[in-house]
Amino acid sequence: MDLQSCVTIEKEWDIVQARQLGRDKARQVGFGTVDQARLTTAISELARNIYLYADSGKVCFEISEEDDQKGLTVIALDTGPGIKNISQVMEDGYSTTGGLGAGLPGVKRLVDQFDIRSEEGRGTEVKARKWLRNTN
Repeated sequence: MDLQSCVTIEKEWDIVQARQLGRDKARQVGFGTVDQARLTTAISELARNIYLYADSGKVCFEISEEDDQKGLTVIALDTGPGIKNISQVMEDGYSTTGGLGAGLPGVKRLVDQFDIRSEEGRGTEVKARKWLRNTN
């Protein structure tokens, strides 16, 4: 993974940096403004989760190509406490901080492919991929 395509998340300002890099990558892939906004919203949520729940982590970006499709994959990795019950955090309305609980379920709705893996005491990895729509 290209280290220049990652933002380390340690302070709140890093969330803004991750959003900006993600928007730049989305523009580079060819996403329009609506999908750029969807991606930056997902990136913001993933980065905020690292900031709030993990000691440290990073958000990385990979330009994906598969079967004549082009897309952007966002990978959020952290070394936090892990998620005890993934199915619970994937329920709409679930929140540990009293927020709206749109978090990870919201991210899943904003992208085309979503995968989460977590191990208690070791951390969490979320992969979220959005494909460029074929406008032909």
